[in-house]
Amino acid sequence: MPVIDRERCENKGPCVSACPYDVLTIRKLTDAEKGTLSLRGRIKLWAHGGEQAHAEFADRCHGCGLCVAACPEKAISLRRSSPMSQEEGFL
Repeated sequence: MPVIDRERCENKGPCVSACPYDVLTIRKLTDAEKGTLSLRGRIKLWAHGGEQAHAEFADRCHGCGLCVAACPEKAISLRRSSPMSQEEGFL
């Protein structure tokens, strides 16, 4: 499953169009998500419209790596998921 580094993502979006399985979306961060960012990360988020990529449909991921290759900020990595973590809804 794709894991997005919130400190690096700049909402450029090529990852979304690169994914043949429609795993990723671009959306605004919640207040809780914003609260996890460093000052630099919050400034960067503000400068890029308050939106970032999210693995909204991680269960669709086939691990092809096209999103990783497409990300100009190198903000995406792939992590194996266990069946238990998917059932519980954890990323």
